[in-house]
Amino acid sequence: MVNRVGSQNLITDRIPMTKLETYLKEKQEEGMTNISMMHVLIAAYVRMAASRPAVNRFIRGQRVWTRDEVEVSLVIKKEMTLESPDTAIKIVVPRDATLKEIYETLNAKIVDYRENPGGDFDKVAGGLAKIPALFLKFVVWMLKGMDYFGLIPKFLTDVSPFHCSLFITSMGSLGIPPIHHHLYDFGTCPVFCSFGAKKRVYEPDDEGNIVKKSYMDFTFVTDERICDGFYFASGLKHFKNILKNPRQLDEKPAEVVMDIR
Repeated sequence: MVNRVGSQNLITDRIPMTKLETYLKEKQEEGMTNISMMHVLIAAYVRMAASRPAVNRFIRGQRVWTRDEVEVSLVIKKEMTLESPDTAIKIVVPRDATLKEIYETLNAKIVDYRENPGGDFDKVAGGLAKIPALFLKFVVWMLKGMDYFGLIPKFLTDVSPFHCSLFITSMGSLGIPPIHHHLYDFGTCPVFCSFGAKKRVYEPDDEGNIVKKSYMDFTFVTDERICDGFYFASGLKHFKNILKNPRQLDEKPAEVVMDIR
């Protein structure tokens, strides 16, 4: 399996929303007025990476590498309209980050873009778009070669959304189910997460009574080469357990596990 797209595994799961809805309401009352499921899911993934560091690995140049921090990419629009431009942004946070720290870091990025459109990623993309098509093909080929050997300048990888630990997208804001989004062969992103709109279902409780419950579906597309299936399964279970008890995201983790070097 020489490329990332050819090494993809896809999974769909769901999480109960009752506790999360209460938690989000509490955070809003505490002053996090713009908090959403996006912030909580990112925080839960970062916390999972604190104890399952192998999910933060990536493949480059036929070798396995690891990160000390978690880099999260996402696409945002200036406004929720068909005509509004969008851009990709990336935040970098330590693996012991709390929800509040992630909320503040992400919101600062979003506010900065919406108040000053045309960030670093847009400038790089705009510069590439000005290159004549024939030469652009050569430039892209050269960048892919440099990426394979880890020779792309840091100022480019710092703004590249394809060089990250996790790419996350919200289908819930569009009112549709989550998609299984492919990975990218360019860059270092080993995991893509998508989550959908909240839905309500009727199902029996422990006593056999039919009750209404709310869930949110989510998907992960992963590069299976960074760790084995048992490890991924353990990480997914831990991710869901964090979301079932989200208040632990208010404090630093008791331990941050280091990856094998």
